[in-house]
Amino acid sequence: MRVTNIQMDIKDGPKEDNLRAALDLIDGAPLSDLILLPELWPCGYFSFHRYKSESEPIDGPTVSALREKASGMGIHILMGSLVLREDDNLFNAALLLGPDGGIMAQYRKIHLFGYQSEERKLLNPGEKPVVVDLPWGKAGITTCYDLRFPELYRMMVDQGASFFLVPSAWPLARLDAWRLFNRARAHENLSYLLSCNCAGSGEGKAFAGHSMIVDPGGEVLAEGGEDACYVSAEIDPLRVNAVREEFSALNDRIFS
Repeated sequence: MRVTNIQMDIKDGPKEDNLRAALDLIDGAPLSDLILLPELWPCGYFSFHRYKSESEPIDGPTVSALREKASGMGIHILMGSLVLREDDNLFNAALLLGPDGGIMAQYRKIHLFGYQSEERKLLNPGEKPVVVDLPWGKAGITTCYDLRFPELYRMMVDQGASFFLVPSAWPLARLDAWRLFNRARAHENLSYLLSCNCAGSGEGKAFAGHSMIVDPGGEVLAEGGEDACYVSAEIDPLRVNAVREEFSALNDRIFS
């Protein structure tokens, strides 16, 4: 299967402009079975003052446009995340869209960031891991800061996950940690990890870029730089079971 991360250059501009840019980038991406977008690209992660005003219900214009795009192209799209509004509550929600345009899964970010960030003050946390069946195996969805919490990934492995999909808005100041956690979460769980990070900057804070595709042995198959780009690779879904059978570390756990 071909997977592609769209490492967008996030703009401090109208949500509608970012949506048009995302749709154009999807049209220009390499022919893929699964495409990922980054975290909170419609308004920008650091635009905390826009979270409430630019939040949307699940049937809002951003989700509707991406559903139409997935259906029109007949592909799976992890549409990154947006500020989802449900009654009076706001969530950092990542949606996985199927090739028929349906919403296959919704993950609400569990670990909200509080260090030099207002995310924790403004949003409600999710409450449970999300693992979804794909044609190539089960995929667990997490978002950005979740990478620092390995227990979440072990929970998803115990639910059958062999892929991790991670939209992010990770800052350049912590690039070393980003690269470490991407490889560690893949290798320790003998799973593929696809991370789609933001490029550019938001509200004067630079994003790290370096979106990655990591295989179950911890090898980086593809990695972006700091600028906007496509990060794409062919992966073999059968490799997960082969690696887990050859090196049975997951079966050797004492604590679970």
